[in-house]
Parts: sequence; C-alpha cells; structure tokens
Amino acid sequence: MATNPAPVMTMSDYDREQRDTITAVANCVRSLSPSAVKALKGRIRAYLGFRADVDAFLQEHFSAICTVRCYESRQSACCGREGITTFFADVAINVLMSSRKEVESLLDALNRSTRDRKCVYLGKNGCLWRIKPIVCEMFLCERARQTVFGRNPAALVQWKRLRHRQRRYTWPSRPVLFDALEDYFMDKGIHSPLMYCHNSPGLLRVKARARKKHTG
Repeated sequence: MATNPAPVMTMSDYDREQRDTITAVANCVRSLSPSAVKALKGRIRAYLGFRADVDAFLQEHFSAICTVRCYESRQSACCGREGITTFFADVAINVLMSSRKEVESLLDALNRSTRDRKCVYLGKNGCLWRIKPIVCEMFLCERARQTVFGRNPAALVQWKRLRHRQRRYTWPSRPVLFDALEDYFMDKGIHSPLMYCHNSPGLLRVKARARKKHTG
C-alpha cells in the first residue's frame, strides 16, 4: 500500500532572513583578526552597559510579574508572536558576545521551526539569545506597566530615562551605534533586509531630516 510522503517543511521569509543574517555575521566575525574583534567589542561597550542597567531595572521591578504571568503561563504578548522585530545590530551584537554553540542554537531553531505562533527563539529555558533584541528587552505589556508603575511612580521615571538612553543607540537622528554597525558590515560586503537604518523608509526620513537640519 502506498503511503503519503512526509510533508516538506518550507522556511518562511522571516526565518530565512534571520538565518541568512546570523550566518553572514557569524562568518564575517570569524574571519576578523583578534584585534578587529576586540575593537568591535570596544565599540559596543557602552551599549552593553546600558543593557545591563535595563536588565537590572527589569529584574528589580518586573521579573516576578512577567515570569508568572507570561513565561510560565506561555501567554507572553511578545514571545507568543510568530516573529519579532530584530535589527541587524541586534544580530551583530549578539554574535559578538555569543559562543559558537550559542549561535548554532539560533540557527538550529530557525531550521527546525514549525511556526506554531510562538517566537522561534523561545526555548524550554527561555530566550535563546545571549543579548536579546532591543525590541524584546524594552517591551512591557500594558498590564505589567499598570501594575508596577501604578504603585511606584519613581520606577516610571527610571523607565523613561532608560527609554531615552535607548534612542542614543538606535534612533538615527544623529550618529548612533545601530547605524554605525550596519555601515561596518556593509563595508565587509554584507547586505541584509534587517539593516533598517539603511532600508526602512521611516528611519531614512529621520536621517534625511537630521542632515537637513545640520546643513541648513
């Protein structure tokens, strides 16, 4: 009796873009000299300090709430999505700070993805990224915001300051790290749809307005 062939699993455009970008960055970084890698890590040092401050803030004010209401219940408004927004710089920074095994775990997740309406990077022990995408790190659902900030207005002030600091690295109305990292890897021959500072119409308008302001 003939049997039906196993269905062929096709990779989504999202997964393919993620896989190709991670692979290209990882190969590029491995080709760099130790001094070049050290210099790149030096360029992201301040950003990593910012991320450490964000992590400390979230651990202090949101960890207990988010762990129970989102991760353990698997109801996360962010991790439950089919795809998350990742900037090229998110990939570059994560690759720079990750071991080869950690990078391969991301690629394995993409290659075996079944797209079951949850983030492809959500593993059994949580997020597979060492340095999570900035969109994920700075996401707070409305319920969590109301719970924490409603009883602690000082925490809201701290959060607004962290959001302002985020723009110093991601919002290209002036020279910022995320734009500079795209430039660096473009010079190495890498091009990716995740290079939003160079591809996004909205961010390109931000850069154009900034140039116009500074020139005239």
